[in-house]
Amino acid sequence: MAQRILIIDDDPAQLRILEEATKRFGFDPLTADGGEKGLEILASGTGNSIELIILDLIMPGMDGMQFLEHLSAHRADLPVIVQTAQGSIETVVRAMRAGADDFVVKPVSLERLKVSIQTMLKVNKLTEEVKRLNSKVAGVMTFDELIASSPAMTNVTRLGQRAAKSTIPVLIEGESGVGKEMVARAIQGESDRAGKPFVTVNCGAIPVNLVESTLFGHEKGSFTGATSKHIGKFQEADGGTLFLDEVAELPLDMQVKLLRALQEGEIDPVGSRKPVKVDFRLISATNRDMIEMVKAGEFREDLYYRLNVFPVNVPPLRQRINDIPALCDHFIIRFAAEEGRRVAGIAPRALELLKAYSWPGNVRQLENTIFRAIVLCETDMLQIEDFPQIASLVDGFEAIIPAAPQAEPAPVMPSGQAAIIGMEGSGGTDGDMHGISAITDGGHIRRLEDIEKDMIRLALHRYRGQMSEVARKLGIGRSTLYRKMRSLGLEDQA
Repeated sequence: MAQRILIIDDDPAQLRILEEATKRFGFDPLTADGGEKGLEILASGTGNSIELIILDLIMPGMDGMQFLEHLSAHRADLPVIVQTAQGSIETVVRAMRAGADDFVVKPVSLERLKVSIQTMLKVNKLTEEVKRLNSKVAGVMTFDELIASSPAMTNVTRLGQRAAKSTIPVLIEGESGVGKEMVARAIQGESDRAGKPFVTVNCGAIPVNLVESTLFGHEKGSFTGATSKHIGKFQEADGGTLFLDEVAELPLDMQVKLLRALQEGEIDPVGSRKPVKVDFRLISATNRDMIEMVKAGEFREDLYYRLNVFPVNVPPLRQRINDIPALCDHFIIRFAAEEGRRVAGIAPRALELLKAYSWPGNVRQLENTIFRAIVLCETDMLQIEDFPQIASLVDGFEAIIPAAPQAEPAPVMPSGQAAIIGMEGSGGTDGDMHGISAITDGGHIRRLEDIEKDMIRLALHRYRGQMSEVARKLGIGRSTLYRKMRSLGLEDQA
């Protein structure tokens, strides 16, 4: 979905120019012919969808400065680009102090305006990401900060908010990678324990012989190697929330101790002579069918019903397709910043591809896919070509790789080497490798370095110097490819 921009200007001609320009840039513009009309739009149902404002400073009635004063009191988070014919330093300073984020002088250069819009939106998104990360670290993340606006997630949000108002044990069910931990963090963030410790334990990742010590702690000298006292996860979560991920993987003997901790509110550290009282909120998660595990005797029935007091089922990503665009934006902003790449978004056709895929690995798979695409991308927008593995699995989509050019006359190679350009599939002679000779005219084996040089030259020619594709087909990293080209004297071939 295109990002929505509100344009406020009293000049009808200028309003039309900016409207058409922003449409051409790929945005969804709304227009207002004055400051009062702009405030009405912001207060309406569409106001929350507006992500940026382009504002004229000189207008009859409510001018730009007055509009900025009203805006700062209600929507200070909205980035504003102001425009005026009066480009003095004093005007710039006044506008910036009033809350403007950027400044353009009439007549506006459309290219300059486009860059300003993209920059402001990117900065705003980065600010939102930083805020979300800070909320997660501080333990105050709420359901409003989750990317979960699709109808399939409405019930998850409703149940999670109800669970947050009590200390009832919650069992979050769902396939691997759907975001169960984020739901657990949101439950804590909206509860009385917000800001308190949130301790995560992946029960399936702990070695069997260390499960008891990890969860309940141990005293010094309680077993071989226990050289000091260790505080377990239950005590770490004292006063806060303990999140047991993949709780179905707990060994049966540890299930007994967990049941006692839930019933009595106390634990027995290994080697301790007396139990320790703990105050914790338990949230568990699983991707297993625990009813079947109970029937098979793999999980204690009494513990299951103790954990499953308040179940919350998180649907897989294929049932919440409407969340994919927002998730893509979230991951693009994050990874582009981490990798230092100038990727601003995803092309509409590429987004259609991602929405058509079934995502068996759910949000986690989408996250890793976007990360890989950011690394591969050579433009400012992710294209279908950046998702070759996904495109190969979805009907109607194909990651098109530029075809090799028509064969050209083969150049004469030194030392009797066979020419490589235009000789693919020519059959070759004894020892040939698709047109790259492995044997000299004298019948001796060529040096590996010379063959490697020919192979890189062939790949460069076939894939028309697209370094990411060349590296991928040769099975090496781009940095390795560049290093080999320098050592072999092939820089000019790119």
